[in-house]
Amino acid sequence: MVRDGAVARGVFDRSEIHEPEAVDRWALELVHLRSYVDAVFEGRLTLPETRRLGFPWSEQLRERSLHTVQATIEAARDAMNSGAGATLAGGTHHAFADHGEGFCVFNDVAVAIRLLQREGRLRRAAIVDLDVHQGNGTARIFAGDADVFTFSMHGAGNFPFHKEESSLDIALPDGTGDSAFLASLTAHLEHVIATARPELVFYLAGADPYREDRFGRLAMSVDGLRARDAHVFDCCRRHALPVVVTMAGGYARAPADVVTIHTNTLTELRRVYG
Repeated sequence: MVRDGAVARGVFDRSEIHEPEAVDRWALELVHLRSYVDAVFEGRLTLPETRRLGFPWSEQLRERSLHTVQATIEAARDAMNSGAGATLAGGTHHAFADHGEGFCVFNDVAVAIRLLQREGRLRRAAIVDLDVHQGNGTARIFAGDADVFTFSMHGAGNFPFHKEESSLDIALPDGTGDSAFLASLTAHLEHVIATARPELVFYLAGADPYREDRFGRLAMSVDGLRARDAHVFDCCRRHALPVVVTMAGGYARAPADVVTIHTNTLTELRRVYG
């Protein structure tokens, strides 16, 4: 639906949207434990593990997860080559090295960063995570790594209820609306860029801070979320930074609202980066 919406609005031509292959297994093991990768590939997740993940194991789940990770890798390569790249999925920030949770099997952004570093194309990266839920898996994976700055601005009272420690966490109270959210983002994003000194920015553009989101608990409008996206892209462009966009979460009562929010993100990316 997001793909069709972006094409219908003229954000992209259908020929510009490419379907990825599955990620190579060895690339997953740059981040994830081999025992966990084996369990996902072979369907050996335990019942507690599937409950924590939020999905029952299936071949379709495995394949979707593998293609999602590769999409983020390819979007990151696009960004390094041309200034911007986007995937119409991704942002699976609750996946840890040894387990999945919160609908996230593998951590696509972490794998993309480690792969680009291994290829010698990237040293320093920043993750700007504006999904309503803290990127706990990402924070844990990069804990203590001075070359990857993790910035998460999320709902204080929302999942995950045990938060990890990002490089910078901004926890917002329930009911935070457009003006307070945008003021907080404005106050911190320049500091993130200055501190991280990244060569590449990964932006998790969650649709779930939306006031009609079933799991969001914040109160942003569609226009406010578009202003959020514009601020991130304008800031990255001002600092001549390539940016990778992943969609992350979105659980609005009306699925069409999620499509609009995500399509607006892509529209703003195209406005700023062409």
